[in-house]
Amino acid sequence: MTGEHHETLIASTFFAVGCIATAPSVQAGEIWRAAGFEQPESALFDAANKRIVVSNIVGNPGDVDGNGYLSLLSMDGKVITSHWVDGMDAPKGMAIAGGKLYAADITKVRVVDLASGKLVSTIHVPGAVFLNDMTADAAGKVYVSDMLADAIYRIDGDKPELFVKDALLASPNGVFADGDKLIVASWGKGIKPDFSTAEPGGLLAVDLDSKKVTPLPGAQKFAGLDGVIAIGGDIYATAYMTGTLYRYRSGGAPEAIAAFKPGSADIGTDGKSTIYVPLMNEGEIAALKID
Repeated sequence: MTGEHHETLIASTFFAVGCIATAPSVQAGEIWRAAGFEQPESALFDAANKRIVVSNIVGNPGDVDGNGYLSLLSMDGKVITSHWVDGMDAPKGMAIAGGKLYAADITKVRVVDLASGKLVSTIHVPGAVFLNDMTADAAGKVYVSDMLADAIYRIDGDKPELFVKDALLASPNGVFADGDKLIVASWGKGIKPDFSTAEPGGLLAVDLDSKKVTPLPGAQKFAGLDGVIAIGGDIYATAYMTGTLYRYRSGGAPEAIAAFKPGSADIGTDGKSTIYVPLMNEGEIAALKID
């Protein structure tokens, strides 16, 4: 993919999303909303400090413009610090490991000291095109998806390496470490300039040891997926272009459990019963209580 096409692809998504008919918001289970963000892409629960970190893109998600930043939210949806970490370009997914927060920023990963909020380093990922979501496994290794390269990278300390590159990943967006595997939310095959796809995405698992990619039964080719998390045996994923939040249980079919306007992005969770949904086009974070 040429750089020019890449920029056109990224820029055109916001025009396309703005033209989609919006579905009414489902309020069932919603416990609060926080407003005032600038294209919030990801909401990550910081368990050690009992707060939520929000990434703000602020502009074209492919532009190296220095406008991006991170915010802090309280557990009850109050803004603690609007500009907690500045100096990023278009931060998206995040992960926490070893007292540090990692944020995907186009072709780089920013590293922030979790206690002080200081940007301590930048990890350049060779060959990266459009880094998107991040997650950390139990051993403290961090993973980041490359949506436009069908790839996932692994970072051990400050060293990035290609973890898996496979056409089966079909534009991997969301990633979530769950025991001995990564759960991956795929946007779909054949991304067009308006970010629609020739074939919708679905849910996959990648074994951390063998790196084998396995499509999850019953959860294939159903939507262009963005964020993904797991709580217990249930998997939750957002479809950005429609705003739908899905729940998938093994052996079943994905079930739509909430509807937002287009722009629901990289969800986070407290790991118990709450899901945090960034609503990129509305500048809001919604907290949902699940059954």
